[in-house]
Amino acid sequence: MLAGEGAIAIWNGISDEGRADFYAWHVTEHMPERVGIPGFVRGRRYRAADDKTHPEFFTLYETQTFEVTQGVDYLNRLNAPTPWTKRATAHFKTTTRSLTRVISSLGTGSGGALLTLRFDVEESERKNLESITMKIATLPEITGAHILKGDDEASGIKTAESKDRKDFELPARWIMLVEACSVEALAAVRTLLNDHSALRAANAGLYRHEYTRLKTAWTAG
Repeated sequence: MLAGEGAIAIWNGISDEGRADFYAWHVTEHMPERVGIPGFVRGRRYRAADDKTHPEFFTLYETQTFEVTQGVDYLNRLNAPTPWTKRATAHFKTTTRSLTRVISSLGTGSGGALLTLRFDVEESERKNLESITMKIATLPEITGAHILKGDDEASGIKTAESKDRKDFELPARWIMLVEACSVEALAAVRTLLNDHSALRAANAGLYRHEYTRLKTAWTAG
C-alpha cells in the first residue's frame, strides 16, 4: 500500500446459515472477480481475533489509484452482481463499506494481525495522525501503519448490488490500519492511541489474516 493509491475497506458480519456459502463464494468467485478488475492490485480478508470485535470480517481491496474505485470497470461489476453474489450477500449483517484514498503508508509489509480504527476528525488533524503512525511503525513486530480517508460521496453511490441491501451502515470517514506479526504485538499500540482523543474513542477491531488474493489467473491460487 502506498500513499496516493486507493483502497476499499469493508466490514461485515454473516449469519450462521450463510457462513459456509460465504466462505466458498468469497474465495472461489468474489475475490478473484474483484482483483481481476483493471487497476485492482490485491484483496485481503481478516476475521475477528477476539469476542469484542464486531463485525466479524474485514476485507481490504487495494487499487492503483482512488479513481479506479469509481471507474467503469468496477461499476460494471457492481451493477451486474452474479446470482451467487446476490445469494451470499443476503446473509450479510452490519456492513460498512468505505471507498478511500491512502493518505499515509509506513512499514515493511503485511502482517498476520491487524488493528482497524474507524473515527472522524477534521482535516487539520492529518499531520498529527501521520506523526502517530510514524511512532507506531517503530514499535517491535509492527509491519505497517496506514491512514485512509473515506470519500462520502463515492461510498454512498447506489448500485444494483447494494440497492436492496438493508445491512449497510454509515461509511467510515477516517481509517487507521496497523499490521503486526501477532495480535499480542498490537497491545503496545493502544498506549500511543490514548494520546489522541479521536483515536482513543475510535471504533476498534482486532483481526487475524485469513486469505489474500493477488492479481493472478482464477485457477492459479
